[in-house]
Amino acid sequence: MSVESASGSGTQPVSAERFAREGLAVLHRLTESARTDVARAAGLIADCVRADGVVQAFGTGHSQAVVLEVAGRAGGLVPTNRISIADLVLYGGEHPSILDDPLLERAPDVAARLYALADPRPQDLFVVVSNSGVNNVIVGMALHARERGHRLLALTSLAHTRAVPAGHPSGRKLADLADVVLDNAAPRGDALLELPGGGAVSALSTLTGVMLVQMAVAEAAGLLLASGDRPPVYVSANVPGGFEGNLELEQRYAGRIRRTAS
Repeated sequence: MSVESASGSGTQPVSAERFAREGLAVLHRLTESARTDVARAAGLIADCVRADGVVQAFGTGHSQAVVLEVAGRAGGLVPTNRISIADLVLYGGEHPSILDDPLLERAPDVAARLYALADPRPQDLFVVVSNSGVNNVIVGMALHARERGHRLLALTSLAHTRAVPAGHPSGRKLADLADVVLDNAAPRGDALLELPGGGAVSALSTLTGVMLVQMAVAEAAGLLLASGDRPPVYVSANVPGGFEGNLELEQRYAGRIRRTAS
């Protein structure tokens, strides 16, 4: 589903009310149109948890906001790990200045290094988030996951990825490599409201990406309960006993999931 024309001709006022109205309309359509793909995504997640796997989530730029919905949050699954370009410094011994390079995510070896630092097991599921689905490191990570036998769930904008050329030397895009694709329904360029004279404002992909992730997690939890498995989920650390209970659950995945300050 595309919302390329959702903002109309641009003659309507640009306002909070308009973004709320049009954004909510997209969310309403998305909850219906994505139902089958969400169910398939939930099956991948539930299978991973049952196999004692970890959900390895990766994204760059603002896609990291959606990655944070997957990994290590209250109400989310415990066996989840966030892979970040910052891992090159935190775990890979690189000097922090390497992160000053705005083109780092285009470097050809970054995906391989991040994959090696995560040290995933064969049963781990990879969730890769990218609105465009064409960045070098994004496609590189997806290729590494597939070549090593991991199942791959992609969250991307099909409208955007179909409108731009591939950026990876392989000529592949994220959506080409995934077992399941969740289309975030964001328009090309992500921003929803057209501005007079060109350009647009108010990005949509985080809003819809969060909805898709939480729908998939809820459905996966239901699948686990239906098969007699209790979903290992986080309780808020800000309720009595939550922090201690979470630590106990995390012990099952010691050395496989990272929880750094953020």
